[in-house]
Amino acid sequence: MGKLAVLSLSVAALAVLIGERLITLRHLSLYYRELTQNYLPNCHHIEGIECGAEDTTILENGPAFLSTCVKHPDLPSYSDDPGKIYTLNLMDSKMKIKALNIKGDFDKDSFNPHGISLYTDDKDGAVYLFVVNHPQGNSQVEIFRFVEDENALQYIKTIKHELLHNVNDIVAVGTESFYATNDHYFTNGILKFVEPFLSLPWCDVVYYSPQTVQVVAGGFLLANGINISPDKRHLYVADLLKHKIVVLEIQKNTVLSHVKEVDVGSLCDNIEVDRESGDLWLGCHPNGRNWLLQDPNDPPGSEVIRIENILSEKPKVTQVYADDGSVIIASSVATPYGGKLLIGTVYQKALICDLK
Repeated sequence: MGKLAVLSLSVAALAVLIGERLITLRHLSLYYRELTQNYLPNCHHIEGIECGAEDTTILENGPAFLSTCVKHPDLPSYSDDPGKIYTLNLMDSKMKIKALNIKGDFDKDSFNPHGISLYTDDKDGAVYLFVVNHPQGNSQVEIFRFVEDENALQYIKTIKHELLHNVNDIVAVGTESFYATNDHYFTNGILKFVEPFLSLPWCDVVYYSPQTVQVVAGGFLLANGINISPDKRHLYVADLLKHKIVVLEIQKNTVLSHVKEVDVGSLCDNIEVDRESGDLWLGCHPNGRNWLLQDPNDPPGSEVIRIENILSEKPKVTQVYADDGSVIIASSVATPYGGKLLIGTVYQKALICDLK
C-alpha cells in the first residue's frame, strides 16, 4: 500500500503540474484573445510572394529587402524551392519584386533565410546584408555585399559558432559584427518544446565580432526580433511570450544593461525602427491558439503595433493594423517607408498598404 500511495501521489502531482503548465501556456500564448479588424487604406498583396517574407528591412534611400520562403518543420510551406532575397522599390507604383542574384561560392540550393539586417560602411559606402540561414535546420549567419547596379549579392563569408545555435534575428553593427537572438536554449526538438512548457527564461542575445563572441543578455522566454536605435545606443528585443519589448543600453564593452520593458499585448516577432522618429514597428501574432492549431479554416491572424517615444516614461503603444487571417496570415514584420507600410508574414504572403 505504501508504494501504491506514493505512486498515486506522484501521478496526482504530475497532473497538477501539467494542468498548471497548460493554464500558464494559454496565458502566455494569448490563447483566448479575440481580435477586432483594423484595416489600413489601399492594401494589396505583393505579386510573387507566396511563401512568406518573414523579415524585411530597407535602405535609407533605397529598396526594401525581403527574406522569403523560410522552412520550418512545425509550419506550413507553400513552396519546395530554396529561399530567396528580393528587393522592392516602395516608391514604384508597379510594386514589382526583383530576385537578388547571389554571386560567389555559395550553396543556393540549401538557402533557408530567416532574419536579415543591413549595414552601410561609413568608410566607403558599401552596403552589407547579414542573413540568418538555416540549411538542413542548422543556424549560421551569411554576410553578403549588395551590388546595386547588378541587383546582386556578392557572397563574403559564413559565420558559425556554438553560441549561435538557434538564431532567429540579427542586427549588424559592423562589416563583420552583429548582435543576434537565440529563440531557444536547446537544439533537441523535444527539449525545445519543454522550454516554453516549463517557462524556462533561457533564451539570450549574443554579440559576435572576429575578436569576441559572447552572450551579452539573457532571461528571455522566447527572444525573437532585435534592432537598434538610430543613435546606436540602445537595442530592442522582442520577448514574444512575455508580450514585451525589452530595451537594453549598449555599454562600451558591448555588454548590455537592462533599461526597461514595454508591454505590447501581442506576440511580437520582428522589429523595424524608423530612422527619423525612432518609432518601433512590430509585426505580431495576435493569438497563439490559431498559430498552434494551424487550422486552414481559422488561420492565424496578423497585427502591426507601433511604439512611439519608447525611451520616455510613457511610451505610446498603438495598434496600426489587425486582420483575422482573411487577408494576410501570420504577420511577422512591418516596415514603414514613404507613407506606406510593408507587412511580411512567416510563410504566406506580403501586403503593402497606405499609412495616410
